[in-house]
Amino acid sequence: MNTQNAAAPAVPGTSLQGPQLVQKQQERDFAESFHWLPCTLAVDLPVLNFKVSNLLQLREGTIVETGYHQSSDLPLRANNQLIGWTEFEVVGDRLAVRLTDIS
Repeated sequence: MNTQNAAAPAVPGTSLQGPQLVQKQQERDFAESFHWLPCTLAVDLPVLNFKVSNLLQLREGTIVETGYHQSSDLPLRANNQLIGWTEFEVVGDRLAVRLTDIS
């Protein structure tokens, strides 16, 4: 009888094995058990020289000057908690954010 513990197989595309793999799966299962909880996502975009009067004058098609540089990532928050960093991307006729790093 073989008394050695067999190592759990690695997941393709990751370097996780054995206990790390099990822990990661448990974390994912725990998080997915709360899939029904609502949350608010926000991307923090710096706006230059913006006043309440500018806010009141906003209309569809209005262009607002920002302090965003294309090479900068923007913080992504869920319920005011930083969860990662994003960049803007155009998808079809929509503006989207791509998650580039998880905090």
